[in-house]
This record gives sequence, structure tokens and C-alpha cells, in this order.
Amino acid sequence: MRVGTARAVAVGWVRERVRRDPGIGGAFFSGSTVGLPDDAVLPASSDVDVLLVRDGPGAKLGKFRHRGVLLEVSTVSWDELGGPRDVLGSWVFAPFFRTDTVIVDPAGRLAAIRERVSAGYADPVWVRRRCAGVRRRIEAGLRRLDDAAPLHEQVLAWVFPTSVLALLPVVAGLRDPTVRRRYVRAREVLAGHGFADRYPELLATLDGGGVGPGRVREHLAGLAVTFDEAARVVGTGFPFRADVSVAGRPVVVDGGAELIGAGAHREAMFWIVVTYARCHAILATGAPARERVLRPAFEAAVADLGVLSAEDRRRRADGLLGSLPGWQRVADAIVGRGVAG
Repeated sequence: MRVGTARAVAVGWVRERVRRDPGIGGAFFSGSTVGLPDDAVLPASSDVDVLLVRDGPGAKLGKFRHRGVLLEVSTVSWDELGGPRDVLGSWVFAPFFRTDTVIVDPAGRLAAIRERVSAGYADPVWVRRRCAGVRRRIEAGLRRLDDAAPLHEQVLAWVFPTSVLALLPVVAGLRDPTVRRRYVRAREVLAGHGFADRYPELLATLDGGGVGPGRVREHLAGLAVTFDEAARVVGTGFPFRADVSVAGRPVVVDGGAELIGAGAHREAMFWIVVTYARCHAILATGAPARERVLRPAFEAAVADLGVLSAEDRRRRADGLLGSLPGWQRVADAIVGRGVAG
């Protein structure tokens, strides 16, 4: 399916939803399809992300299929989104407004944001401000690790801020900060700006050196078993629950296989371990006996990252924090080269 066709399906769903829910004040596309041309092929392992804007908090609707398209629908409040200047300085939201992503906007508030962001997106003052936000996210996350939490919580608390380092060159290079493929995107940006030699160091902050593709395939196969069990557990209260579902399976399993097949097996370990940890969070609550049985496979994947113990995670976190000034210099250079170009 072409991206344009998938977007049209998403637009139809949003407009129908707005007719039934007057609390929705706007909607726009987000995620990995932003910036793709309409005639690009939408991979089977990709979804179309939509953000609904409301006056107050709203529940994430999650992943579901609509007319053959996998949609992922989340909500954000106007306060969380902020005004035009807030969005322009946000590495999370700004990329979604550098092009025309607005779906519905009855009051024109999203149009005002888009006008400001598209005009100032490449301004180095704002690029550096967004990079500073990325760095703050890394520092805040890695400085509050809880060694007493269950393993799945500890791993999530370590792996996400660790992976945000990959987004520092991405944001500096004016590329969209993706989730699952963030390391691939970082590799592309670093190579494009003459820093290809720094990428192994960046990837090693995740996996300490990595393992071979065969071993990563084993981890993906083990994850598929755990994923299917977690998807069958009835329960709510997890913000990522929709990702661990029948609808979300192709994104994780097929998407992981695609990365491995493309030679990005080390990069694939990021989302494998994230999803493993999320599955165990669900199982620990809804099926604790099965969680204990399946835990060794999860532990093996974490061990292959070199962070099975709290001490290892803290050591790696401290090492990454210590390397941030050097990565800041890389980001500053990328910003400078963008200005020069």
C-alpha cells in the first residue's frame, strides 16, 4: 500500500471520530510516515501514527486496523502540546509540523503552530534548543535509575534514556526522531555529516559491542513466544498495552526481522529488549507464573547487551553521561554544517 492511500484511510477515520467526539479539538499525523511522499510504499511492519488534541487528558486508543491500515492513535492535550514557540523548541513535537501534517483543525490552532514551526524549524537557535531538550531527557533518565525495581522496570528505565542519545545527532541534523529505527537514522545522519567513525561508539552505548545476527534472531524468536503470551493477558493500565497486541505484532516481530535481514541486527536489539521488558511488565501482573517461566529468555537478551546487573547498568549509564560533552560537540558541528549548507 502507498503512504498516500494509508493517510487517506487515517483521515477518514479521524473525521468520523471527530463527528462522534466533540472533545477532539484537532488532529495531526506523527511518527515515521511524516515527510514521506504519497507514492512511497508503506512497509507491512509500519503503522500510521495520529495524534488527537483535546482540552484535557485522553486515553491512548492504541494500534488497530482500519480498512486494511494499521493505525496508532494517541492523544495529547493542548497544554502538553503548547503554543507555536513551545512546539518549535520541542524535539518531540516540532518535526511533525515542519510539513503539512494537520488532519482537522476547526479553530486554526494547529495551523498557527505549523506556520511558526515551518518558518523557523532550521534556525540554528531553535535546533540547538531542541538538542538541549534531548540532552536533558538523557541526563534526567539515567540519573534516576532504581536498583530496587523489578528487572523489567529497571531495563526500561535504562534503555530508553540510553537510546535517546541516538536522537541527538538526528535532531541536530533536522531529521525526524523515530522510535524503533532510531539507531539506523542516527547512523545515516552521522555518515551524512562526516562522523561515520563515531557511530560504533554510539551503538556500543546500547549493546557494549553486540552479538551476531544469529544470536539476535534467537532473541527475536524468543520474544515472539513471550509476546504472544503477553498479548493474550487481559489487562489495562499499561501505556504501551496496545503495542503488545495482535495488531502490534507485525511492527515488533516482522519489523525486527526486516532490520536483521538488512544487516542492522545490533540496532534491532533495542526494540527487542524494550518489547521483552514490556511483555514481562504485563505478565508480572496478569500471569506471574508464566512470567517466571519465560524470564530466562528475557534475561539472556539483557545479558547480551551487557547490562544484566544493576551495577552494569549504572556503570554504562555513568559512562554515557560522561561522554555527553563529546556528543554535544558532534551535535554542534552538525548544526553548524547545516547552517553552512
